[in-house]
Amino acid sequence: MRGAKRRPDMKKNTTAKKSPKKALAKGRKTQIHQLAAKQRLTVGLDLGDQTTRYCILDEAGEVVSEDQLATTKMGLDGLFAKMPASRIALEVGTHSPWMSRHLAAMGHEVIVANAHQVKLITQSVHKNDRIDARQLARLARVDPKLLSPIRHRGEAAQRDLAVIRARAELMEARTKLINSARGLVKPMGERLKKCDADQVTVGLGEGLSEGAQAVIGPLLKTVEAISEQIGKYDEQIEGIAKRYPEVKLLQQVYGVGPLIAMTFVLTLEDAERFEHSRDVGAYLGLVPKQRDSGESQPELGISKTGDGLLRSLLVQGAHCILRKGAPESDLRAWGMGKMGKGGKRAKKRAIVAVARKLAVLLHHLWATGEVYDPQYNRKAAEAAAAKAKGKAKVAA
Repeated sequence: MRGAKRRPDMKKNTTAKKSPKKALAKGRKTQIHQLAAKQRLTVGLDLGDQTTRYCILDEAGEVVSEDQLATTKMGLDGLFAKMPASRIALEVGTHSPWMSRHLAAMGHEVIVANAHQVKLITQSVHKNDRIDARQLARLARVDPKLLSPIRHRGEAAQRDLAVIRARAELMEARTKLINSARGLVKPMGERLKKCDADQVTVGLGEGLSEGAQAVIGPLLKTVEAISEQIGKYDEQIEGIAKRYPEVKLLQQVYGVGPLIAMTFVLTLEDAERFEHSRDVGAYLGLVPKQRDSGESQPELGISKTGDGLLRSLLVQGAHCILRKGAPESDLRAWGMGKMGKGGKRAKKRAIVAVARKLAVLLHHLWATGEVYDPQYNRKAAEAAAAKAKGKAKVAA
């Protein structure tokens, strides 16, 4: 009705109770932030796919708080965004690249631990997420070097390197499918023609029996489709290479194409991170393992630490350098000399040794920007010999 007075609004009283867990968590975070303002805290993070366990220690090494948070940017922000600069340790893993960058952007000191080197954590008989987080925090508080810290590459480099890794996955899948197709027809008394992997198409099955074609036809069709996708990745890699001028420096070496050069630059990212070029071989796991004890010095294989994809590509480059018909170079001559020594495994050892030398050479070219002379050592030796001969004539 028009003339009726409007009833005053009723006060809304909610009967819903506030979650005691949320209130407790909020109070705990406030206490942590207040404590962090007075002293520097050390945090250990054990990363999980859904949740991350954390342990916070004060300057005296006492546990301030232990709990878990969501493995998301929002989950990290809730605890660390308002926390003054602290030391945070986490293990390397799937989520460690973006998490380390996100925490560092907040002003925290972030240490990414190499899990393979920290046996106190990986080989502990009492192992769970809470204990791992506590161990990380304690090791980081005492001495960060105990965690054998690694450095993640930047976001742009990681994205570009992901293209190369995706291509490598397709290459591996294609090789496996081709080998399967060849293996499936042999028990039928038939064979597929020999050809390069990128030439395998559905037409390769022509000439085989109808039964054999029915078996391997879908495999060959899949291989053809994968080869098409690999070609698209190759186009992407050519475009990415234009953004990295260092690639041309490395391609001066025979056997090093855009793929090896790009992978080398993106994996190492910064030439100055290594004080000496020879350190690159050890970083990529191309040096022998050592387990010397007293007079015992066993001959072991290479350590295989570091990036496996780059290591395999360098080995491919070494094969090119040592193969028949390759141009002469100091590196090739050195490798051929190694190949002539030893027994049956001499060739394999020579290839790995050349791959290690190749890694050192590529870093040197990258760090110095020098023009590569493949026979620099031979020319220097000949010049020194000629000089010595001239001195001998004068003395006579």
